[in-house]
Amino acid sequence: MNATLIAVALSLVSAVAYASAAVAQARLAGRTRPGSGVLRMLGRGAWWSAVGLNAGGALLHVAALKYGPLTLVQPLGALTLVAAVPLGARAAGRRVTRTEWRGTVLTLLGLGALLLTSGGAAPQETLSLVETLAVGAATMAVVAGLSRPGARPGLRHAAASGITSGVASALTQTLTVAATDHTGPLFSWRLVTVALLVSAFAMGGMLLSQTAYQGGLGAPLAVVTLANPVAAAAIGLALLGERLQGGTVALVPALLGSAAAVRGVILLSRAQGETVSVADRARVGPAGPGVPSRVVTGSARSIDGPRTMDQFALGRPELGRTPVGGP
Repeated sequence: MNATLIAVALSLVSAVAYASAAVAQARLAGRTRPGSGVLRMLGRGAWWSAVGLNAGGALLHVAALKYGPLTLVQPLGALTLVAAVPLGARAAGRRVTRTEWRGTVLTLLGLGALLLTSGGAAPQETLSLVETLAVGAATMAVVAGLSRPGARPGLRHAAASGITSGVASALTQTLTVAATDHTGPLFSWRLVTVALLVSAFAMGGMLLSQTAYQGGLGAPLAVVTLANPVAAAAIGLALLGERLQGGTVALVPALLGSAAAVRGVILLSRAQGETVSVADRARVGPAGPGVPSRVVTGSARSIDGPRTMDQFALGRPELGRTPVGGP
């Protein structure tokens, strides 16, 4: 099995693990009384199962970054949304909606087209210390600009969250490749700097996603999910020597695939937003908004959106905290 197939297989299993964890977290939240203590939650086997699934998903994603380029692995993160559709519907005892089916089909078709153009050998190049510092400085400057007060704060914070998460994954790939190629010292200023930036951007992505989701889930979730692979792919293409298979001819299917995947993610995100709206109305109920309810559909990446282990280790909040109809 070549490196590309290994990366795809690891990404698929990682997405299923994240989606399963998100559904488990949503079901556990629905059975937990409001105000229950953290210690009580820690005593439940279901909570630890979700933690284990999230940790497994994070490790599988790291492994995928070892075998596949960023232009391949990061877009496959959208499969978490896809996997969460049937899992969430089954857990909630409902059928998959027409919008979810359309979003699933378009996302799969788009990702399939991208697979044909973005494959390649296992990554070997890594960011130098200068490139790492430049990427870190540029990311912080962009995030600072997007975080300034102004119109549409939810979408701007969502874009900032997706960018920081994507950059964290790109830096994670450098850390993974550098630590496993055995061609240099395991501990160096470069690797220490990369590790610190990964932690900072992962945490920043998580906090920014929480802020972005305060005004609603649908549109911010789509922005987070799409900005993540764009940021990571930009680093891969500009600094790590990644290329599309087929040269300029491959741009046509790549663009068509990207457009289909974008539309699919938007539809899936919209479906998640509608699910949350239904839950909100159920929570208010005939007794009014003052009556607490146990209707929970998930926490805003529990699909990044996470953040679970992936949010903190890889910076993919959109995969660990996304309602999944029922990550």
